[in-house]
Amino acid sequence: MNIAIVGATGNVGRKTLEVLEKKNISFNNLFLLASSKSAGTKLNFKDKEYQVHDLETFDFTRAKIIFFAAGKKISEKFVPMASKSSFVIDNSSFYRMDPDVPLVVPQVNSYDLQRINKNIIANPNCSTAQLVIALKPLHDLFKVKRIVVSTYQSVSGGGKAPMDELVEQTKMFLDNKKINSKNFTKQIAFNIIPHIDVFSDDGYTKEEIKMAKETRKILDEKIDLTATCVRIPVSVSHSESVNIQFEKPFTLKQVRDALNNFDGCKVIDERTDGGYSTPIDAEGKDDTFISRIREDKTIKNGLNLWIVSDNLLRGAALNSVEIAEALIKNNFYGK
Repeated sequence: MNIAIVGATGNVGRKTLEVLEKKNISFNNLFLLASSKSAGTKLNFKDKEYQVHDLETFDFTRAKIIFFAAGKKISEKFVPMASKSSFVIDNSSFYRMDPDVPLVVPQVNSYDLQRINKNIIANPNCSTAQLVIALKPLHDLFKVKRIVVSTYQSVSGGGKAPMDELVEQTKMFLDNKKINSKNFTKQIAFNIIPHIDVFSDDGYTKEEIKMAKETRKILDEKIDLTATCVRIPVSVSHSESVNIQFEKPFTLKQVRDALNNFDGCKVIDERTDGGYSTPIDAEGKDDTFISRIREDKTIKNGLNLWIVSDNLLRGAALNSVEIAEALIKNNFYGK
């Protein structure tokens, strides 16, 4: 079996390489693909140097599983070609709401891999991925009715250029120089921006709409969700303040036990100074961390949570590789 990564030189592409090495998935050949500008670049994998090839000229029949980590426009153009002969795991938003394409977080809904119709599996939005992995064990026990979520998303969610600009703006601010934002609608250094993606007519942004639609598709179509998505001056890891209303009553012990026993979740909730998770704590970690667990006493069966996860891992590379693991384990790719 051969594997290819489209967008290998980007943030998510490089993280996918790291996760593949860590997971030690067995394959014969690895093809690294990117734009003509990046073709010829050399990347290391397992102490071996690999040359990046031009995506435009690559023969997709050479790989059985192909990770797409290069954005919506690239997926729109190349996934239809790649999926004719290969299984595609797509990190972009392009196929997420396609009814014939499963949207998968393996710990939550791996059973949806049994209904692959187009040889395409979609990876959810990074904020959705960490949310549903925390919701799943609680939904199974108490049935989620409604969610109010505010996200605090790192700049790496927008790619490498916003990460570089955060560093640049921070230096300019400290040097008392004028800041002109290039990748943000306003200054991001020492500021927060309540705006991710474009606005729709009803005032919600596409990022907020994606969270609602994707959560329903992955977990339960009956769940009501409203979101406010905020960009913050942090390099890596997304945080979420989540208010949940369940249909059934719960105890906090039941909640903690359910989360601690669920694959991919880790409770850090000590109710002392520093007894909670922050973006720095989550960076580079596979787990989704849950803190500030407490009852919302203003509504019936209400719960508040603080969720933190590395968006480049759980929200992208790690989830993609775990989808590939599930395909291989169940021999879906061989069908």
